[in-house]
Amino acid sequence: MKLEKLVGERFKERPADCVIDSHAIMVKGGYIKYMANGIYSSYLPLRRIVRKIEQILREEMDKIDGQEVQFPVVMPASLWDESGRYDSIGDELLRFTDRNNAKMVLGMTHEEAAVHLVREYAQSYTKYPFMIYQIQTKFHDEARPRAGLIRVREFTMKDAYSFDADEDGLDVSYHQMYDAYTRIFTRCGLYFKPVEADSGAIGGSNSHEFMALAEAGEADVIHCKACDYAANIEIGHPTVVEMPEEELKEMTLVDTPEAKTIEAVANMLNLPLDHTIKAVVYNLDGIVTLAIVRGDHEVNEIALQHVLNSPVEPEMASDEDLHRVGLVGGFISPVGLKQTDDFAIVVDESVMAMYNACGGANKKDAHYININPNRDFNTKDMHIAPIRLITTEDRCPKCGGELEIAKGIEVGQVFKLGTKYSEALGATFLTQEGRPKPLVMGCYGIGVSRTLAAAIEQFHDDNGIIWPRAIAPFEAVVVPINAKDEALMATATKVYEDLKAAGVDALLDDRKERAGVKFKDADLIGYPIRITISKMTLETGEAEVKIRKTGDVLQVPLAEAAVEVAAKLNEL
Repeated sequence: MKLEKLVGERFKERPADCVIDSHAIMVKGGYIKYMANGIYSSYLPLRRIVRKIEQILREEMDKIDGQEVQFPVVMPASLWDESGRYDSIGDELLRFTDRNNAKMVLGMTHEEAAVHLVREYAQSYTKYPFMIYQIQTKFHDEARPRAGLIRVREFTMKDAYSFDADEDGLDVSYHQMYDAYTRIFTRCGLYFKPVEADSGAIGGSNSHEFMALAEAGEADVIHCKACDYAANIEIGHPTVVEMPEEELKEMTLVDTPEAKTIEAVANMLNLPLDHTIKAVVYNLDGIVTLAIVRGDHEVNEIALQHVLNSPVEPEMASDEDLHRVGLVGGFISPVGLKQTDDFAIVVDESVMAMYNACGGANKKDAHYININPNRDFNTKDMHIAPIRLITTEDRCPKCGGELEIAKGIEVGQVFKLGTKYSEALGATFLTQEGRPKPLVMGCYGIGVSRTLAAAIEQFHDDNGIIWPRAIAPFEAVVVPINAKDEALMATATKVYEDLKAAGVDALLDDRKERAGVKFKDADLIGYPIRITISKMTLETGEAEVKIRKTGDVLQVPLAEAAVEVAAKLNEL
C-alpha cells in the first residue's frame, strides 16, 4: 500500500467535540468520519484493523468447532413476539413497518434468529452439541451515544450461540468459549479482566464480561488484590454494614428548609453521611419504586431490578410519578409509608442496621432525626434486600481480601441462557428415551469496533496510537525523506518490497510532504515500526528503524532492513 492515494483526512488539532482520547485520535488520524449521532463511516486503516480482529475471531471460533452463519439484519416482529422481547425491550430496539404493513425490527441481537435457524434441524439428541457464530453489523438505538466507537448505535459484533442437550453440556461449551475469549483478547494485545456480570436484556443465569481496563471505561470493575475475584460493580455482593449499637432515641421532626439532598441535610444538621438515610425514586415498568440506602452508599439499579423481577431497567421517577403516589421530592423516607399495587418500597439491608438515623419526613422542608428502621419502618410491608453498590470498604466475598475499583470497557460477554429462548420459541428435541426437551443455549458476544477503540485507550500517548502488532493497520511504514529524489525513492521502494516479501504488512509513505509531517502522521496513525530513508542514510548504506512502543532508534544496513524489522516485530 502506498500512502499518496490513501483516502481520508488527517488533522493537526484535536477535535473539540471528542470527550475521550480514542475518539479524538480516530477522527484526527483519518480512521472514522461522523455521519449521524452514533453512526460513523470508516476509512481503510480502520477497516484493516477490523479485518485483523475478525481473522483472530474466526481462527479461535473455528478452533472450538464454531460454524460461521449469517443472520438477517431485518427480522419480523413476530419472531420477537414469540420470545416476549418485542414488548419487554425498550426503545433501543428499532421497530418499523415495511411496505406490506408488516411489523419488523432491526437486529440489535440475534437470539431469536439463532433459534429460528436451528429449531427444525436440532430435533434429535444425536445433533448435540454444536455451535454457530456470525460477524455482522448491528443496530442498537442508543439514547446517548458518545465516546466515538465505545458507545454507538451502529457497530460490528461477533455473536455466537452454543446448543446442548443439558446443563452439563452447556458448562462445557461455556468454558470453551470463556477460554477462547481469553485467547482472543490476549492475541489482540489487550490488558483485560474477565468479571462476573449481569445478563441484562439477554437474560439467562451465569454471565462474565471481558473488561479492557482503561480510564475512559464506563463500567466500574471491583476486584480483589489478594485473589482472582473480579466483578462488574453492579454484580458485586456487598455485606451488611453493621453500625455500633446505640440507645434508641425518640424520633423527632426537624425543619430542613430547602435541604433537598442528603448532603445538604447532613450539613444543615451537622451529621455524618453514614447516619443519614438516602431515598431514590424510580419508575420500574410503571411501578413507582422507592429505593432506600444509607446516605454514604449508592443504589445498585441492577440489584433493584432483580429484587422486583422487573423486565425493564429502572428509570428515574418523574414529578408526575411522585405526585401519583403522594411523595414529596427531597423529603422522603419509608416512615409511615405502605406499598400498593403501583408503589414498591425496597430497603437495603445495611439501612436496617442503623441507629438514630436521619431521613425524610414525607412533608416539604422537614426530616426526622432518630429514625430506627427496625422500630419505625413498616418492615412487613416492604422488601429488604442488598441493593447498594459494593465499595472498597467491603471485603472480597471470595477470600476476605482488600478490594479496589478500576474503570473498564466491556469488549465481550458470555451468557448461560439455558432454556429461556428455546422454551419461548418452541425449540425442542427428542431425548434418547424419546421424550421432548427444550434445547439448552449459551450466547457469546464480542464488540469488534469496541475492541479496537479499547486498544487505543490502552495504547496511546500525546502523539497518537501505539498499536499492538496483531491488530495494527500496517506493521511498518517506510518513510523516504524527499520523495522527489528518484534515487532515494528507488531505495525506499526496494526496502518496502523487501518488507512485503519478508511477510511484513508494510506501507510506503510516498507523499511529497515535509519529513516532520510524515513523522507526525506515522506516530498519530500508530505503526509499530517506522523505517526512515534519507540522504544521510543512503550515504552510510543504512536505514533508521524506530520502534513506536519504546522510542528506540536503530541503524541497520539497508540490505538487512527487512530481516531486522521482521525480527523486531516478533519481539513486540
